[in-house]
Amino acid sequence: MTKSVSVVQLKQETLEAFLAYTRDAETQMEATLDGSAPFLWSDGNADRASRVRSGKFLAQLWSGESPVRIPNGLIHDWIGAASIPGTTVEKTLALVQDYDNHKVIYKPEVMDSRLITHHGNDYTIYLRLLKKKVITVVLDTDHDVHYKRVRDDEWFLRSYTTRIAEVDDAGTAKEKVHPPDTGYGFLWRLYSYWKFMGKEDGVILECRAISLSRDVPLGLGWIVEPIIKSLPRESLVNTLKATRQALTGSA
Repeated sequence: MTKSVSVVQLKQETLEAFLAYTRDAETQMEATLDGSAPFLWSDGNADRASRVRSGKFLAQLWSGESPVRIPNGLIHDWIGAASIPGTTVEKTLALVQDYDNHKVIYKPEVMDSRLITHHGNDYTIYLRLLKKKVITVVLDTDHDVHYKRVRDDEWFLRSYTTRIAEVDDAGTAKEKVHPPDTGYGFLWRLYSYWKFMGKEDGVILECRAISLSRDVPLGLGWIVEPIIKSLPRESLVNTLKATRQALTGSA
C-alpha cells in the first residue's frame, strides 16, 4: 500500500448520510416489489430492455454523472443488468447461494469465501475481496443476505455489509487485519440489491450496488479517483459477467 494516501476514520456523520440515502433508495424500491411499478429497472425503458435481451451488459450510475458527495465521503450508486440465456431462476439462485464457491466463481476479485450461517432465506457470509487499480487493496468483509420471493418467477435479494476491514500483507506471515472503519477508506459500506426474473428463454439479472467510500484527498486524485470512481462499475460488470459465465459457460 502506498504511504502517499493518508489513513482515515469513518466519521459518524458520513455513515449517517449513507444510511439516510439507502433508506430513501429502499423506500423507492417498494413500488417495484408491490407491483405498482415495473419489477425490473431495465423494463422501465424500451431501449434498455432491448439491449439487455440482446445480450449486452448494462451498467450506469443510478442518477447523475458522478458519485454523490456527502460530508467526508462519496456514495456510489450503480445499477447493472444482464440476461442469462438457457437457465432458470432456481439454477441462478443456487449458484448465487453457493457462497463457499464464490472464491471460484468470482475470482480474482473474490479471494476467499465461506458461508457462516444459513436459516431459511437468511444467510451470513464472509468474502475476502481484492480491489486492484493503481494500488492493491484487500478487504475482509461480512455480509447479511436476505432473499424474498416477490412473485412466482421473481426474486429479490438484499445484502448489507456488516464489517469491512482492510488487510495488509494478505496471505503472508505478516498479514494484519485492521479494525473496521479505519484505513484508506476505499470501501466502507456496500449495500446490494439483486433482482432475478425468469423469462421463456432464460433469466434477467439486475443488481443495484450502493457503496460508501472516502472523498478524494486534495492533490491525490490521480491515486484515489481511479479506485473509488471506476472500480464500482467494473466490479458490478465483472460480477454480472462471471454469473453468466458460470451458468452458461460463455462470457
